[in-house]
Formats: sequence, structure tokens, C-alpha cells
Amino acid sequence: MAQAAHRRSRAGGRRAAVLALALLVLAAAWLGPLPALVAHSFAAHMAIHVTVVTVAAPLLAGAMAGGRCDPVRRAPALFAPVPTSLLEMAVVWSWHAPLLHHWSRHSGWGLVLEQGMFLAAGTLVWLAGFGGDPATRHERRAAGMVGLLLAAMHMTLLGALLALAPRTLYGHAGPAAMGLTALEDQQLGGVLMLLVAGTAYLAGSLCLLGGLLRSGEALRSPGPWASLPARRDPPYRWRRGRCRGYSRHS
Repeated sequence: MAQAAHRRSRAGGRRAAVLALALLVLAAAWLGPLPALVAHSFAAHMAIHVTVVTVAAPLLAGAMAGGRCDPVRRAPALFAPVPTSLLEMAVVWSWHAPLLHHWSRHSGWGLVLEQGMFLAAGTLVWLAGFGGDPATRHERRAAGMVGLLLAAMHMTLLGALLALAPRTLYGHAGPAAMGLTALEDQQLGGVLMLLVAGTAYLAGSLCLLGGLLRSGEALRSPGPWASLPARRDPPYRWRRGRCRGYSRHS
């Protein structure tokens, strides 16, 4: 019991450290210099988005996964990986529509609501893949891998659309910061989403694939009794309708 209590204490300490790191990342993203540049820089707005969903969200999910605050553990069917990833896609693409995007860049309440939805949706995507009951986590890994791959695909698609567009998609953007034109600013933001967000979700999917392969090898590996010689039953022969074992002298 003492060892079990020690393990729980160490796990609680790790969760607290990861949670503190997630909060530090969120503070740097939301309270640092980037929010002041959002009205004039699409790239700054995208940098906040990418930091929230690819750094803070997985850290927050890691602090919650498998614990008492893990919603996937309480209702696994409600937080299936693929539907959760589709929900995040709807949230991300909706906030990049011109009307909502304009509101988030020029209204403090709009930015707060947008970033809160990004954090909630991103955390749920990572939790859907890495969270849940530890006893059944192996069964969720394949679906979680598909969910993170889907997230990587839609992030890559949106990033490519922003980076390769021949004109600005947001006419209200106005002059950009850092000496960039509005188109260059949009392209820089698209590259951030394409490379950082797409790569992060792909890495998470590969991590789940590695865990799935390791757990599969563990299930197929021989147990501790595999090295013992196999038990051989004595040969039998039929005699007068009954089965009798051979004796040593037969």
C-alpha cells in the first residue's frame, strides 16, 4: 500500500507540473505582446492560435488524462476521437470565416471567446486520443490516431489555403505589422499553421501509433512460463476397448 501511495503521489506531482507548464504557456500567449499586434497582424493572431492548440492544449490534456478531471474517462462514448476532431475542425474553420475573424481581431470579447473555444476544442481532441480509462486506453489508440490525423489534415489544408492564396482573403486586415504587406502577413500565418499545427498533430498521431505497436507486441510476447519445457502426456494404445498408457517396459 505504501508503494501504491508513493506512485499516486508521484503521478499527482507530474500532473501538477504539467498543468503549471500549460498555464505558463497560456499566460505567454494571451498576456504577452502578441494580443496587442492582433488587429494589424494576421501572423500574430495565428501564432497565438498555434501556441494554444499545439502546446498549451496537449499539456493541459496530459495533466488531465486518466485522472479524476478527465471527461473521456467518465463518458468515453461522448468524446470519441473522430467526432471530437470534426468538432474542432468546425470551430477552427468557423473562426477563420471573414465575419468571425474580423470580430476576433477587433474586439476584445471576440478574441476571448475565440481563444477559449480554440483551447477547449484542442484540449478535447488531445484528450480523446490520450485520455480515458488506463485499462481500456489500448482500445482507443487506433481511433485517437485517426482523430489526430484528421486534425493534422484539416490544419494543413487551411494553412495551405492561407499560404498559397494569390490575394488577401480578409479585406479588412489593413496594413500589416513588421513591414509586411497584407498578403505576406497572411502567407506567414498560413505557413505557421501548415508547419507547426500540422506537424504537431501528426507527431501526436505517430506517438499513439507507437504506443499501439508496443502494446500489441506486449500482448503477443510469451509469458514467464514460455521457457519451461512443455509437458508431454504418455502415449496411449487401445487394448480391449480401453485406453491404457504404455509402461516403461512396453
